Amino acid sequence: MHLDEQGAIMSSMESSCLPATTESIAKAQEAKDASESISILYRVLQDPSSSAEALRTKELAITNLTNYLTKENRAEELRNLLTQLRPFFLAKTAKIVRGIIDAVAKIIGTSELQISLCKEMVEWTRAEKRTFLRQRVEARIAALLLENQEYTEALTLLTGLIKEVRRLDDKLLLVDIDLLESKLHFSLRNLPKAKASLTAARTAANAIYVPPAQQGTIDMQSGILHAEEKDYKTAYSYFFEAFEAFSALEDPKAIFSLKYMLLCKIMVNQADDVTGIISSKAGLKYLGPDVDAMKAVADAYSKRSLKYFETALRDYKSQLEEDPIVHRHLSSLYDTLLEQNLCRLIEPYARVEIAHIAEMIELPVDHVEKKLSQMILDKKFAGTLDQGAGCLIIFEDPKTEAIFPATLETVSNVGKVVDSLYMRSAKIMA
Repeated sequence: MHLDEQGAIMSSMESSCLPATTESIAKAQEAKDASESISILYRVLQDPSSSAEALRTKELAITNLTNYLTKENRAEELRNLLTQLRPFFLAKTAKIVRGIIDAVAKIIGTSELQISLCKEMVEWTRAEKRTFLRQRVEARIAALLLENQEYTEALTLLTGLIKEVRRLDDKLLLVDIDLLESKLHFSLRNLPKAKASLTAARTAANAIYVPPAQQGTIDMQSGILHAEEKDYKTAYSYFFEAFEAFSALEDPKAIFSLKYMLLCKIMVNQADDVTGIISSKAGLKYLGPDVDAMKAVADAYSKRSLKYFETALRDYKSQLEEDPIVHRHLSSLYDTLLEQNLCRLIEPYARVEIAHIAEMIELPVDHVEKKLSQMILDKKFAGTLDQGAGCLIIFEDPKTEAIFPATLETVSNVGKVVDSLYMRSAKIMA
């Protein structure tokens, strides 16, 4: 339905409204198609009655209408609906507003529309002095800005919002905002502040009942921060807790928790455990491209094969490279694997052509040359690159004589004895 069609329906509804009764709702559900159901529900909302029964029916009509518009991907109409419903906003204002904003969020490619809609609602809530609703809508804007990588604007908004919410001591909202701030600082690569915000979220969460979905989000963020510090075993336990919470709620985030669990197993050199986790009862529910991608990486790592690793990265680009958490850790894993393979290949040689190493490892010559240069600078092995001849010259590891450290230690001990004797003689002389 286009906007002009919607306008025509709205104008005709004023003269042909339906009574806000369960029969009208049933009529909408029995309609032959979604457009007719939407038309009937709009007419129900035009009923001027304000009795308790009529208001309950209108609330149900709003919920059903929102669901129909979401299924039909009519994001702009949902936005208009929110404006049209303002006269109806009474006790259920927050529930209706959040319900419609959540419905728009389910439609793909509407992030800009969501930000615009939320900003409109913030202006309206300011005018109506609805502080608690405004704070929740502003938190949603910050989350959308974070998603759109508009970090500066999101941080400015959150900084003011946190002070305001702490003053009001709304702990449930404070948990959400602290979590958002943690994610934001993590995206800006500020790990200490990300950890501080997460600790604040946990402190607020300990004082109240936290819904399972929110607890799962806290565990997920904890796992991400521990993984960033290379503490993969602790990270795995947090991802497992998050996976159990999301899986019980059938939340789509469960697949990401499972994915990060598998990533942790690979990073701690337990890639063989990946197959067991995937084939478990909980893992079988989530078979798909994301799980297949991690299985391909685990297989490549088990075989120590860079070729298979690159094939996995190429075949599952959206699941691996476009996920910033996985991409960051797999880049580190790839470098480690490449170094191990290069060290193994050059071990028998004193002098070897770079082109020969590149051929054996099945990678471009310039890529191999750059990596070898980096490894020499990092002192992973002793050697030099003869770029004129296109060769790598490997030196024998210089052997340190065992007597030198022992001699230095003896001299150091003699020095301590002399200092002690000097101090004693100075006391006697005094």
